[in-house]
Amino acid sequence: MEDAAGRAELQRIGARSIPVLSRGDKFVFAQNIAQVVAFLKLDEKTGPVLSPAQLIERMQRFIDAALVIIPLMPDFRLHQEVPNRPRPYRAVAHHMFRIPEAFVEAAGGAFFSHGLASAVARPEDIASTAGLAAYGRGVRDKVAAWWQATADKSCQETVQTYYGPQKLHEVLERSTWHIAQHDRQWMMLLEMAGIAFERPLGDEDFADLPMPKKVWDD
Repeated sequence: MEDAAGRAELQRIGARSIPVLSRGDKFVFAQNIAQVVAFLKLDEKTGPVLSPAQLIERMQRFIDAALVIIPLMPDFRLHQEVPNRPRPYRAVAHHMFRIPEAFVEAAGGAFFSHGLASAVARPEDIASTAGLAAYGRGVRDKVAAWWQATADKSCQETVQTYYGPQKLHEVLERSTWHIAQHDRQWMMLLEMAGIAFERPLGDEDFADLPMPKKVWDD
C-alpha cells in the first residue's frame, strides 16, 4: 500500500490487512461479503450459493483442470513473471494447488494466515511442470480424503482466518473460486505464449461462484 495516510489509518484502527471497510473506529475485513453487508446494515441475502458438496466437486474439477494445463507450459517459461505483478509463473502454478491444501489444513485446525496458501515446503515441487503436477496430484488426494473423512458435511464449524472468524463453508467457497481464478489466468498465459490447447473449463464451470470480473488485476 503506497498511500501513507491510508497506512496510518489502518494502524490507527488496528487493521492488519486489506481490503477493509471502516467507519470511525470500527472496521470489517472486506474479504467476506456477508460481514460487509452486516456492517453496512444492508438488507441483502449473502453466503455461498453452492453447497459444500458442490464446492468440493468444483474444487476437484479445478484441480483436475490445473493438472491438464500446467504441464502444457514449457519449463523454461516458469521463471517469467505474470502481467502486472512481480510473480513468476511457477509461483502461480504452485499456488493453484497450495490453496486447496491450505484449506484442508485450516479445516484441521490450522490458522488460515495470509501466507498459508503461499507457503512452499519443497523446492522440487516448483522446479518443473512435472514436479508441480506431482504435487498437485498429492493435493487432490488430500482433498478427497478430507471430504470422505469429515463428519460434518454442512461445514458449519468456525475456523480462524487472517480476516476474522469464518464459517468453514465460506472458506471453502473462497478457496474454490480462488483456484478457479488462477486456472483462468493460466489459460491466458498459455494463449499469450501461443500454445494451442483445448480449454478444460468454461463459463458453466464458474457459475454461482463470486469470480472476479477481470482475469488479471490492473
